[in-house]
Formats: sequence, structure tokens, C-alpha cells
Amino acid sequence: IVEIRDHLMLIGLNRVPKRNAFDLDMYRALAVAYGELHRNPDLRCGVLFAHGDHFTGGIDLAEWAALLRQGRFPDLPEGAIDPLGLDESNRLRKPVVMAVQGICLTIGIELLLATDIRVAAANARFAQIEIKRGIFPAGGATARLMQEVGWGNAMRYLLTGDEFTAAEALRLGLVQEVVEPGKELARAVEIAQTVAAQ
Repeated sequence: IVEIRDHLMLIGLNRVPKRNAFDLDMYRALAVAYGELHRNPDLRCGVLFAHGDHFTGGIDLAEWAALLRQGRFPDLPEGAIDPLGLDESNRLRKPVVMAVQGICLTIGIELLLATDIRVAAANARFAQIEIKRGIFPAGGATARLMQEVGWGNAMRYLLTGDEFTAAEALRLGLVQEVVEPGKELARAVEIAQTVAAQ
């Protein structure tokens, strides 16, 4: 769901019954929203958040399995921008603030790593669990996580798939602020409004 608010684009994941698990349609819709944010001269900053109790349970593996076996990501519509920022020639050139609550698995962490400022609810729980599924974190975590949190910290979670808390994410530098649950979106919007005003 996309909402334009002054110079901000608010992008809300809305597949609540599936814990906002990314199917191919949601991934493409996010890419289309990023494309609009990128091109619209009136928009200065994005806010990525999720409806419901959880940011995302990760990818909908049944939908992605065939693509992952081929070692590729979904084809994107014309004008869409890769939300993971893996394609340097097709990257969003405007800042994005991200708000996270509940569980944030796999692609959720990789989206965090592709955004600029991250706010987490105190109840957020993170895990890069691909290793437990016998698949590769192909959305950028193996390269970017160590850049953000350091080699040992990245290996600690990439190689075990263990869950970590919002407090640990803040200690590592994966998120910049932790707020009371239910206030993460308002805080992310507040930060984005400050960015847009600059």
C-alpha cells in the first residue's frame, strides 16, 4: 500500500495473514513503488514499514523456489527499482527510513541493509535463517551484513541462523533506534520528515 504524504512516500507491506511473507507479486509491487519514489521529483524520502504484528516472515519459499534454483530474482516491470539494491545500475537514489516490528526474517534484514535509517520496535526479533533451510542469503546479507556489523558479528548470525533482539540489533548497528512497540512507524515518519526538510 502506497501513501504520499507531503514529500514522503510511505510504503506498507500488507500481506498480514501470511506474516507479510514476500510472494513474487509483493516483491514486484515494492520494486514499482521504489521506481516511483526514484522518479518523482516531489518525493524526497521513503518510509518502508509493514502492516500487522510482524514486518516479514521472509520469502514465500514455495513461490521463489524455482527462481532460486535458477540463481535469479524475479523479473521486474519497466521502471521498477530493485528493492534490495543489488543492481548498481538500477538502485534507488533517494533515502529510505525503515520501521520494523515483530518478526523480521531473511529478506527483511536484507531490506534493512539496503535502507538508510532503521527504527525497530522493542519487540522486534531478527534472524537470517537461510542456513537452516539449506539455501543461500542471496539478497545481499552475506556481503552487506559484515560491512554493517563487522565480520565476527555477521558470522555469528549468518552461520547459526540464531534469532536476535532489537536491543542486539541496536548494539550491532543494524538499527539506529529502538522505540516502544507501536511507535516505530511514527518515529520513522518523523525522521523522514526531517530528512525531506533538508
